[in-house]
Amino acid sequence: MVGGEGERLPGAGVDDADEDDRIVCHVDMDCFYASCERLREPGLRGEPVVVGMGYESGEPHGAVATASYEARAYGVESAQPISRALERLPRKAVAREDPDLDTADAGHYRPVDLAYYREIAGEIKAILHECADRVREVSVDEAYLDVTERTAWTVVNGRPLAEGYARHVKERIAREVGVPASVGVAPTMSAAKVASDHDKPDGLVVVEPGEVRDFFRSLPVEAVHGVGPVTARKLGEMGIETAGDLAAADPDAIRERFGERGRTLYDRARGHDDREVRPTGRPKSLSRESAFTEATADAERQRETVDGLAADVADRAEGKDALYRTIGIKAVTPPYDVNTRERSLPGPVADANLVREVALDLLTEFEGDPIRKLGVRVSNLQFEAAEQARLDGWDGDEGETAGTEMETTAEDARSRSSTDGQSSLTDF
Repeated sequence: MVGGEGERLPGAGVDDADEDDRIVCHVDMDCFYASCERLREPGLRGEPVVVGMGYESGEPHGAVATASYEARAYGVESAQPISRALERLPRKAVAREDPDLDTADAGHYRPVDLAYYREIAGEIKAILHECADRVREVSVDEAYLDVTERTAWTVVNGRPLAEGYARHVKERIAREVGVPASVGVAPTMSAAKVASDHDKPDGLVVVEPGEVRDFFRSLPVEAVHGVGPVTARKLGEMGIETAGDLAAADPDAIRERFGERGRTLYDRARGHDDREVRPTGRPKSLSRESAFTEATADAERQRETVDGLAADVADRAEGKDALYRTIGIKAVTPPYDVNTRERSLPGPVADANLVREVALDLLTEFEGDPIRKLGVRVSNLQFEAAEQARLDGWDGDEGETAGTEMETTAEDARSRSSTDGQSSLTDF
């Protein structure tokens, strides 16, 4: 296999590769929206960058779509109301005119430009499809690659050839597109995903066959694919705090508490995950969630959060040319009670204001209640030029969402913002 005219890829053509050991790469673009803005404006590199809506004077509402790592140091997070982001990190343009503000502690704000981001994502995807026989595109900034036939786990000069191949993929993206990516390499999808998150940003982590269980051993149990906060709490009640604890637990006790899904989680903690990298179809729902640090009954704060989430979800639907027939919200109340409400529409629409109005109206049912987490969803999607293929989320399977591992009961999705801070790229 060659990567260009006359260019031989690291590890390609190795005859002694073990065909029983799959080689999976998980490629995750670091703060993708912000990276795209830096590509367009090189002067933003190294500066705090926030991509979102509602920061211009006179705009009534909005939310953070992406916060660069520099911006996150000031407490700015994805899906956060833009008003709160501005409190923590004022705009550079405003700080220059306000003597009470220090421009050194201000950031650059940019509007969401989905057309531009999709253009850049298309360039990245073209590289990924050239570098792998099978690619599972999880979102615009995240994908799994099966490169088993392209390289090998054979160790040369102390490093597996698969590491060289992954570095080649990573460097091609940086060289040909100009944005950074973190890559995890492992024999399973779940381990590759955790590996790519392990050394962000711009990281490369390789977990070789036989080392997956050791890699997981000291990680928090939430690192296991499919374990969200509720399951982690229940496991904690059983004395299981780390992935290593889960791997060493009695599998019968885990299955008794969590059913067959418990056995799946147990297997993954031990390094067993037989899922294959398969292409995905169109989602049937799009949603976004945001958790509060502590449960709050502050109605204004709740409304502000739903406002921002609704704008984000509607924006994503527009970016996918999707119409929707159902609008819903999710409210998680203490201790971890999940409540969902939805409203069906007479026909498919694409109306950001309607999403906001319906979501806020549904929220009134929880007036006065303390809430730990809020979510907004549009579902029953219709696309202009594609056939819907599978449910990716709200109460579906353990889909490989970009940073969000939904549990089968949808009781406790983990926010994408906890990994790469990208709020509007994941269908979950």
